[in-house]
Amino acid sequence: MSACYPSVERNPVAATPQEPGKPVIPRALAFALRQLRRAPATLGWIFIFWAAGTVSSSLIDGPSGTLRPNVAAAAHSVPGHWWALPASGFWAHNLTGYLLGSALTLVVGLALEPRMGSARFAAAALGSQILGIAAALGFLAAAHQVMGAWTREMSGHLFLGPSALITGALMAGTATMPTLWRRRIRLAVFALLILLALYTGGFADLVRLGAAVAGALLGPVLHGRAPRFGRPVTSRHEGRVLVALLVAVSAVGPVVAGLAPHAAGPLSVLRFLFTNIQPVDPQTLQSLCTDPGQAKECARAQLQLRAGAGGIFMAVLPSFLLLLLSDGLRRGRRFAWAGAVLIELALSVLAGITIAAALSPVSPNTAAGEAAGPIEVPGYTHPLALILPLLLPVALTLVLLLTRKLFPLTAPAGTYRSLAVSAGKTAAALASVYLLAGILLAPGFTPVPAPLDLLADIPDRFLPLGYLFDLSPAFFPQSTPAVILYEGTGTVFWAVTAVLILKTFLHPVPAQHAAGTARAREILKTGQGSTLSWMTTWPGNTYWFSATGESFIAYRTIAGIALTLGGPVGPGHQGKSSLAEFTAFCTGHGWTPCFYSVPQHLRDHAASLGWGSVQVAQETILELDTLSFKGKKFQDIRTALNNAAKNGIRAEWTTYHDAPLTLAAQIQEISEEWVADKKVPEMGFTLGGLDELNDPNVRLLLAIDDTHQIHAVTSWLPVYRNGAIEGWTLDFMRRRSTGFRAGIEFLIASAALDLQAERCRYISLSGAPLARHAGTTPSTAETPETGGTGGLDRFLGRLGEALEPVYGFRSLLAFKAKFQPRYEPLYMLYPDAAALPAIGNAITRAYLPAIKLRETLTLARHILGRATYKKPPINQTGHQSPSRNPGEEHTVKPHAPNPPRP
Repeated sequence: MSACYPSVERNPVAATPQEPGKPVIPRALAFALRQLRRAPATLGWIFIFWAAGTVSSSLIDGPSGTLRPNVAAAAHSVPGHWWALPASGFWAHNLTGYLLGSALTLVVGLALEPRMGSARFAAAALGSQILGIAAALGFLAAAHQVMGAWTREMSGHLFLGPSALITGALMAGTATMPTLWRRRIRLAVFALLILLALYTGGFADLVRLGAAVAGALLGPVLHGRAPRFGRPVTSRHEGRVLVALLVAVSAVGPVVAGLAPHAAGPLSVLRFLFTNIQPVDPQTLQSLCTDPGQAKECARAQLQLRAGAGGIFMAVLPSFLLLLLSDGLRRGRRFAWAGAVLIELALSVLAGITIAAALSPVSPNTAAGEAAGPIEVPGYTHPLALILPLLLPVALTLVLLLTRKLFPLTAPAGTYRSLAVSAGKTAAALASVYLLAGILLAPGFTPVPAPLDLLADIPDRFLPLGYLFDLSPAFFPQSTPAVILYEGTGTVFWAVTAVLILKTFLHPVPAQHAAGTARAREILKTGQGSTLSWMTTWPGNTYWFSATGESFIAYRTIAGIALTLGGPVGPGHQGKSSLAEFTAFCTGHGWTPCFYSVPQHLRDHAASLGWGSVQVAQETILELDTLSFKGKKFQDIRTALNNAAKNGIRAEWTTYHDAPLTLAAQIQEISEEWVADKKVPEMGFTLGGLDELNDPNVRLLLAIDDTHQIHAVTSWLPVYRNGAIEGWTLDFMRRRSTGFRAGIEFLIASAALDLQAERCRYISLSGAPLARHAGTTPSTAETPETGGTGGLDRFLGRLGEALEPVYGFRSLLAFKAKFQPRYEPLYMLYPDAAALPAIGNAITRAYLPAIKLRETLTLARHILGRATYKKPPINQTGHQSPSRNPGEEHTVKPHAPNPPRP
């Protein structure tokens, strides 16, 4: 424990004592009454809903007689009964429909009507209802040629109830929500509705999906804005969630279709691939079992007919495993990614076989009940309607392969070896139980199996039941104990294995993300680095160690460029020799070295060797030994501290690693909301995110109030020198959009005072790219060897001016100037100006691995100064920051929702 670290951390979740004697129930009742008064449209609709049902005697069994076709929407409602489109939202099928509809309407209405206004809420609900039914009717008309039987079946379906009204109003109401919650609610609702529409395919499912789309479009329009389209920007964490949700929906959908009695959606055919849950016709069973020559086919049909809960579980095993692995995908686990890829690949192969069988002609000699010939699916009259859905596993495999980099996390060494051993022991124990119990219960099977038959049947007990129906079983269970044994063996095995797999997802990710990380950390803590050196411990870096073993350089190779993160870390006197050794190392491998974000002294040494350089950022340092927030120049800082105290907001130290779940969830919410508001993806390299917070050595300072709500969060990276922490570097800096406005100023000032009390020497507020404090001059090195690159420095200055309205680099530097820091330039060093295009490409790909080729080429032209900058691309200029600052990379308003523009 160094002197620059507190011995006692304050607890940010200390319980707030409750005031005794509060009348909780009357207060809750008064709150409910206030909410009801704010939702007149909701209460009015509920009154009309029940009044219409009562007057028409429809509360028990819904509208009947001549009233039903006039108030229930159907495929023939337009043009003959167009009034049924709005009227269908004021009746329900039965009493359950009235009760559930009223409850859901009350929940959604009380939450959204006060936010939207009664007129907008009513318009959104009714408009979504009408447009949703119209969209469903239009889709049925368009799909008639491909799925004629299905669309004809839909013509007999009626839609009644407020579900479309509620769904449309909810989607419209999301337009008034913060970006993150808007995205979450829309994602959840659309995932559910699309699942139901694609797999069960009922007319009501299509109507609700259409109403949701209409509501999402109407919401912005009703608030005077145009709907926004385009690919949403997501963080790495949210990208994992999206992929996990996609896999989960693809797993649950076929099960829903398999269990639904009349599922006929466009993707319902996948139940034959995933589950093979098919009803057995009694007449077919009787005909099979009366023919002695079809004894095996009879046994197979009886096995499927008798499949109980355990049999159904084994039938849907692929879906169960995908659903299980989706949790691992959500956590970024590489094991879950690999497992999902393997299952989807297996399903893709099965899909290919099924498609081939579907396209092959039916053989007249095919025995009844065999799977040869095309699959007959009710409602599908066009081959494409059967083939295209079967390509879904192929599409999911491609998605998983393309998003591989989102899932880099691995469990500690030996975790999966232990998992395999435990699963093997469980399988062996269950196999022994099945064999021994099967011998005792042999009379309960038909025909009675011999011990060798039971032994040969053991592997089948662990396989998905649905894939065994193509093989005639040698025997099947008749008695209840035999059924339990027959179905329970595999069920117990996969249930135990599932628990074991889930445990591996909960194991902490080891800190070592590459060979040499532990060694590099030891050198970092005992040697001498810079304010950026802790970033070298982040994933993605490779380590080079000097000949003495006392210094290292963190780098990553991209397209022939060895891009470093800072300079050498180790004893200060070895910096020059480490640069020379690393350069020779790169040359031997055919790489061009590029030192990124290095201090002045290393730049001076490189210049003496003929290297070129360019200033890429200006770091801001606060010397704590003389710090005192007194005088007129610190007026804004004192105001932030005083206002925080008045609002009951305090600064609390913790770590993300040790933070309670409630706090960690809030930090994640604030971060995701911030990323969702931006126009470009979350960046990496020198820009830390949530993944980089999960380090016990990284401290968090939270602005938290008496209700335990976090208003802002900052993270601080340790700066070591000779085994002790001498300072801290600001990294992660984000504020809740509805929180305390001066939260970031408050946290930085609080951190400075606390760390001053801990006898730290300084704190770094990190850098601002393409911006210089007034009075500094360009410092690009020009040498004959580099060909003179002063023009590049001037170009970057002009580029900073051009990008100011978009990225706000200079506004960010002005914000940091409130703290009266000392300014230190940070440089990029390169040995040859001819390598600048490749270096620009490497820097861009380090920050944004998914950047497009066109943007990369534009960046190269900009670095050479050979093109006129017209529209700011996502390029190097947006990334040249030594650490994360929330306004310097993503947003038009550089400090919103973080520090306000000065």
